Amino acid sequence: MRIERTTPRNGLQRRTRLIAVSTGLVAAAAIAIPNANAADPATFSASQLKSAGSSVLKADIPGTAWAVDAKTNRVVVTVDSTVSEAEIAKIKQTAGANASALTIKETAGTFQKYIQGGDAIYASSWRCSLGFNVQNSSGTQYFLTAGHCTDGAGTWWSNSGHTSVIGSTTGSSFPGNDYGIVQYSGSVSRPGTANGVDITRAATPSVNTSVIRDGSTTGTHTGRVTALNATVNYGGGDIVNGLIQTNVCAEPGDSGGPLYGSNGTAYGLTSGGSGNCSSGGTTFYQPVTEALSAYGVSVY
Repeated sequence: MRIERTTPRNGLQRRTRLIAVSTGLVAAAAIAIPNANAADPATFSASQLKSAGSSVLKADIPGTAWAVDAKTNRVVVTVDSTVSEAEIAKIKQTAGANASALTIKETAGTFQKYIQGGDAIYASSWRCSLGFNVQNSSGTQYFLTAGHCTDGAGTWWSNSGHTSVIGSTTGSSFPGNDYGIVQYSGSVSRPGTANGVDITRAATPSVNTSVIRDGSTTGTHTGRVTALNATVNYGGGDIVNGLIQTNVCAEPGDSGGPLYGSNGTAYGLTSGGSGNCSSGGTTFYQPVTEALSAYGVSVY
């Protein structure tokens, strides 16, 4: 789910497994684990884990995401419903001697990009979600959202009829990263809040941190961080690195929306995932600290 544009830039509804909207999601379940003769987790060095993760990238299977699990000392590879047993075998074969450092887990649905979010924001042909309001040292005000939202977008409106301009894209980074920035214009109100929570700082969460996500499609949902520094292959060359992984649900249109804590700490921008908010999901977020640093702005 990368939390996809409701209407692709070419105006056509692509029929690929990347943007197929899932109808349900079951809890992630291990479908393959290292056998009993595998090396003890403590024997996997940092270089071996890095090599194992790199092998997943080299295999280049859309619908995969991976991150190191410090608790088990393994690379956990989450595969969506489009990934076949043959493709899983290819991942293991590519890992070679480090295959035993991989734990494969299955999640229902498909990883896809979304577009829409906290408050709905509209480009010329798609909808996304506003992430966080930010400003630079001179007091110029902007908002952050997902890079796959700002990619190819110029003017942004606050309504689907495109009669109320709110700003223009001034920076965009996707793929690799998934963040973009829009400079405000006009007199629209720009509070430094997310769903009423006053956002006062930004940080990187820890695994198991309680988090809140807002999006214009599904509203507010909560959950926990399950991994850090995850890499997701959405297919078509759209690979994003360094993401926060959670068990919070999301659906198409929630892209760009904020991930934050109840204490007012900004954590991330919704990138994508799988599942829905009826059954649950696996979702990924661009760390907001990276975007703040790239554009020289801060939350307020």
